[in-house]
Amino acid sequence: MKPDDKIWLAAARDLYASSAVRSMEWMLARPRLHGAFLNTKMSSITLRDYTAADGWRAPDILYGWIQGRGLEALIRHADFCETEAPDLAARLLEAARLLYPALADLYDRHGRGYFYYDGDLNPICPGAGDVAEPQAAAGRFHSYSDIFVLKGLLIAATRFDPSACDTYLAGLHRVVQSVEQGRFVSDEKQPFQDQGTLQYAADYAPRMIMLGAAALLRHLGFGDRAKFDIGFIEHVLTHHVDDGGGALPRGAMHDVAGQDRCNPGHAIEFAGFALECLPDDADADLVGAIEQVLLTCFSLGFTPPGIDVRISLSGGEPPMGHYPWWALPETIRAAAAAFGRTRNPASLATWRRAHEAFFAHFWRDDPPVAYHTQSQNGPLDYVPATPDLDPGYHTGLSLLGAIATMDALLAETA
Repeated sequence: MKPDDKIWLAAARDLYASSAVRSMEWMLARPRLHGAFLNTKMSSITLRDYTAADGWRAPDILYGWIQGRGLEALIRHADFCETEAPDLAARLLEAARLLYPALADLYDRHGRGYFYYDGDLNPICPGAGDVAEPQAAAGRFHSYSDIFVLKGLLIAATRFDPSACDTYLAGLHRVVQSVEQGRFVSDEKQPFQDQGTLQYAADYAPRMIMLGAAALLRHLGFGDRAKFDIGFIEHVLTHHVDDGGGALPRGAMHDVAGQDRCNPGHAIEFAGFALECLPDDADADLVGAIEQVLLTCFSLGFTPPGIDVRISLSGGEPPMGHYPWWALPETIRAAAAAFGRTRNPASLATWRRAHEAFFAHFWRDDPPVAYHTQSQNGPLDYVPATPDLDPGYHTGLSLLGAIATMDALLAETA
């Protein structure tokens, strides 16, 4: 690396650590929902807390996604803070000790993770006129909420309740089977009672999110339960990634095989998780193929201030013009992982561009939160997935992942 790159790495490392730590402090200072659940129900634009008048954004609506992601983030940040900020590490674990049994009870009570819960913590979904109605049992289907809830419960169980690990490991195994057997549902806002009409997610996103679970399994010492990861990586590369033999560049990613639409952020997130799953001595061609997905999809999707949530690979449709915050920290993590393995200057350049865009256009700093979505005309009141602000998952865990790479790079050049 050039001397200027080393200086940049050291400064960026400090910024990532400060941002992650301060965001956790902000979240811990907020009142809990039901005494235990995380509360990030605030507008990223106005900084106003949501109230009962805000419909699906209201405090009475609990999101399984957010609580599972938040539980994982609490513990991963606590691990990081053991040396960086020991007092904060203790407070993060205290919050996790409260959240874990509350979320475990919710999972046990309903036998599954669900997207929405009402004020009585029963699963719900939008019905006629967008009015909440009871959600039916998911039955043989699984969804993203299962993954995020199970990941949070598993990492917490390794800390607080090791005897429960087998339960959550078995739950993740059932999700793997649902992906492989065509029983995974992406749109979990729909009523599960329409099981006859539910369609398998042809998008690669379920495999991508499960690669995040595989990386966590390996981190926690359950590598024997993560062996599905190579098959998932190869499936995505084979069926969704362009080989460059036609009109599209090598590494272009199709959301659905053979179709035109691409979510560049998801493609980049896939690259980051896949690189995290691979061993240090992974085949160089495989690493290169994954790195190419990162580089190509960032190039296709990035238009300042951010990465578009939807593009047409053929150019036949205009871009959506919505730039969610999460795609940039995911790029930071993925590009750091790629550069750490290959030392490819293109990955470092992509990393630096994503870094500059995120901190220039999305990160508010005071408070330490990101605008949910940007547009060419400034912040946009658009919800990418859940209205709750990020509980340290996309932003914090991505920055911590980059820090791990940075520490290794800086140690090499010390």
